[in-house]
Amino acid sequence: MYWEKEQETLEVDLLRKQQLEYIKKIVKRVGKSEYYGKIFKNLGGFSINNWEDFKSLPFTEKQDLRDSFPYGLLVTDLTDVIRLHSSSGTTGNPTVIFHTKNDIADWTNFCARSMYMTGVRKNDVFQNMMGYGLFTGGLGFHYGAEKVGMLTIPSGPGNSKRQLWFMKKFQTSVIHILPNYALRLCSFFEPLNIDPYTDLNLRIAFLGAEPHSEVIRKKIEEIYGLRAFNSYGLSEIYGPGIAFECEEQNGMHIWEDYLYPEIIDPVTGELVPEGEEGELVLTTLRREAMPIIRYRTRDLTRFIPGPCPCGRTHRRIDRIKGRTDDMLIINGVNLFPIQVERAVMECPAVGENYLIEVKTINHMDKLFVHVEVNREAFSGTLSELKKIEKDLTNRLRSEVEVTPEVILVEGGSLPVSEGKAKRVIDNREKG
Repeated sequence: MYWEKEQETLEVDLLRKQQLEYIKKIVKRVGKSEYYGKIFKNLGGFSINNWEDFKSLPFTEKQDLRDSFPYGLLVTDLTDVIRLHSSSGTTGNPTVIFHTKNDIADWTNFCARSMYMTGVRKNDVFQNMMGYGLFTGGLGFHYGAEKVGMLTIPSGPGNSKRQLWFMKKFQTSVIHILPNYALRLCSFFEPLNIDPYTDLNLRIAFLGAEPHSEVIRKKIEEIYGLRAFNSYGLSEIYGPGIAFECEEQNGMHIWEDYLYPEIIDPVTGELVPEGEEGELVLTTLRREAMPIIRYRTRDLTRFIPGPCPCGRTHRRIDRIKGRTDDMLIINGVNLFPIQVERAVMECPAVGENYLIEVKTINHMDKLFVHVEVNREAFSGTLSELKKIEKDLTNRLRSEVEVTPEVILVEGGSLPVSEGKAKRVIDNREKG
């Protein structure tokens, strides 16, 4: 069921014809939404007859999703929607994505397809250490694992001793984990007297939600004695699992029967030649509740030229090289510097400057926010300063969903650069 050979190995020309037919239908449907309805009206109406017509459609940006909050991109009746996922926003409104029952079924199916492609089978035990909730990290893989038929342990993130206890007691064979957390978790092996090669039954790890290098992947494989597979996804386009490595591990197959991918020059917006690096743009082909056309992901990658030895014809994208915007990914949580600025500057005691610093501590990302406080506040008692520090920590945790370490400094002590302010220093270890 999960080795959908006919579809996964479909001849390329037939796959393109299939995609174009999906696009013709989706363009007719998105006009029902408030957002795309206005765009098509301004274009004097629109229909798709060929790929040139499609390429003339405007891009959809993340800000468009925020500006359309809450229902401006919804195509179906709200009574047909069964799930909402959301990511944090930079100006108050988050990006909100709606799913029908069929949308969730599609997401489940290609997650199951992805996992099966790596060698996962029904007799495996799957431990999902990603977050469950408004972010999409955990749920897609959870449903995919259950569709494969695996015993699924929804352990969620954190509580390392408990994670290892479950791994040992239930002989977990497949895990879904943040790369940095995988490096931190192994620090508990020695105090718990665990030998991963003899005490654990791990054989496959799915790594995602944050960029990681090939060096990190190899390190995790060596530490745990398993094979680690890279995955890709984003909340606006279903979530994790839209692209996945096969057993060849030579790029991530992007599921082109559900998505149409493009690689563009992030400056000009023009398509780049096959194999050149650019920004990934995605169009949903089947999504019912909230189809999105030509969505600029801001992720930099390239199509890997040539066929894959595994026989699948769906194109492969390379490991994500970075982003075209200033978003930070802290242990799988997306945040923007402007969110920090808003939370910090709302505090009356804060001065004129702040600095965001990210470090790697015990193999995990740690967010430090250096904040200048005004002279009166800085000359206060230790207890008063601690109160300000606690207030800022709570504000930031509420805004960015990451608990930072706040460092209060005297006004005028942080560096000031000419031109645009340099607000972020990323001192994380580069693997």
